[in-house]
Amino acid sequence: MRSLSAPLDTSHHVATPEGVELNLRVAGPVPRALAWLIDLAWRLAALLVLAFVASVLGEVGTAVFLLSWFALEWLVPAYFESRSRGATPGKRAMGLMVVRDDGAPCTLGPALTRNLLRFADFLPLFYFGGLTAMLCNRQFKRLGDFVAGTLVVYADPATVARQIPTMEPLRPPIALKPEEARTVLDFAERAAALGPARAEELASLVTPLLRDNTPPVQQLTQYANYLVGHAAD
Repeated sequence: MRSLSAPLDTSHHVATPEGVELNLRVAGPVPRALAWLIDLAWRLAALLVLAFVASVLGEVGTAVFLLSWFALEWLVPAYFESRSRGATPGKRAMGLMVVRDDGAPCTLGPALTRNLLRFADFLPLFYFGGLTAMLCNRQFKRLGDFVAGTLVVYADPATVARQIPTMEPLRPPIALKPEEARTVLDFAERAAALGPARAEELASLVTPLLRDNTPPVQQLTQYANYLVGHAAD
């Protein structure tokens, strides 16, 4: 039974060129709307301060205020999404971040594109266009996300160091050089992050180490347990 505390959003699976399968938890309209409200609040607070300062500077102050307003509305959010771990203050407060479709960090170009196109998402009123687009696709993309090739996902906590699954230790059939042993250990640590088919494909390449009818991934994991001295459960 699915945990009630888990976000009721869809998952987006991405296979990287290295064979690692990423599972991104795509954020839905509600947390994104709350993040937008938080960002709106701090931008309005900043504009009020700027308006007070501009009021004593006359025409120069008006020009400074208008330029600052443009920057706060369109440029500053893009800067945060491309330089601050993919998140504006509002997104960070809601545990969200912006990434590219392939799971890579969002860069300045896509961040600018998705933010400048917010005016299209706003049409005809109150982000109706953006909300409609989000509800029509499984990745909850608004129009700006489609053009920029971006996703808004949950920023999962930093992962702990990978560990080798505990299995019955098995001595390798041949003596391994230090770099070979390190390769076996690295594979055993990463196997859970690889897709099953990719993991089996990579494990099958080490033919000199394979024996009997045991699945290659299991054999390498058992060798890794032997190398680090793990005891079977």
